[in-house]
Order: sequence, then structure tokens, then C-alpha cells
Amino acid sequence: MKGDHKVEPLDRNTEAVECAELMVTSEPWLTLRLSRETALAVLTDSAKEVHAIRDANGIAGFVVIDMRGLLRGYVQILCVRADCRRQGLGSTLLRWAEERIFRESPNVFICVSSFNAGARRLYERLGFEVVGTLRELVVPGHDELLLRKTKGTWEAFRKTSA
Repeated sequence: MKGDHKVEPLDRNTEAVECAELMVTSEPWLTLRLSRETALAVLTDSAKEVHAIRDANGIAGFVVIDMRGLLRGYVQILCVRADCRRQGLGSTLLRWAEERIFRESPNVFICVSSFNAGARRLYERLGFEVVGTLRELVVPGHDELLLRKTKGTWEAFRKTSA
């Protein structure tokens, strides 16, 4: 699967269930005890953007972006199928999300579970910095770390995008 990975919109009607299944059968969502119903609700929320990379076996990875609220530019989910990991798909999806978000916001935010060292290394390698700790936000015994990648202040962003 190495090489060019095309990121395209998810067909929520036919592919959301497949994406939900990828989440609930892999980390970090197993430890976070995510239900299929909750995963499906996020994936079918029309206020969020969902894009995927596909291969011959279906969805190889996907990203969910939320462009609303205080953390406008929040990468809510980054998921890569287990057999496709360590092939650059996570990096491709995150870079794609950054490009999309930076058109409308000077900030990209993402959370990573305290036990998910591999994801944290990826995010930091791509220029994200920890800006806060959300103690035991989802499940007892595990924190969520809020990371941010920025191109500057909202003030400067508004001036350059006006």
C-alpha cells in the first residue's frame, strides 16, 4: 500500500459501519470502551467531515474533522486499519487534515490517550505540541492529552485571510 494514498470523502451511507467496526476492534478505542453506537453517531454526524483512504479490502484509514466551536480545526478521530499501520497512512491523513483545517483556522487540535505512545510520537514528529492534560476524561486511569499545531494567532490569521 506504500505510495500515493488518495484521501476522499467517506460515503456515510455505505461505509460508516465499516469505519465504526475498525474503531471498536482496535486501540485506543478498546481501552476507551467505545461502543459501536457512539462510533457510528460520530461517523454519521453531518456537522463533521469524514475522509478516507481505501484499498482493495475497503477502508484502510479515515479521519474525522470538526470545524465548529472553540477548538475549530479539531481532528476528532484518526484511525488506520491494523494491517495498514506503519505504511504512512496516518501521516497522510493527518497532513491532509492539516491542509484542510489551515484554510479556515490557524490551529489544528488533536487529542491522544496517555497510553497511546505510538500515536503521540507520530503527532509530535509532525509538529504537534502538548498544550494540556485532560485528566481521566474518558475512562478512569487514563488521561487525554490535547495537542496543537499552529500557524499563529487568530488575529494574524484573519489579517492574512481577509
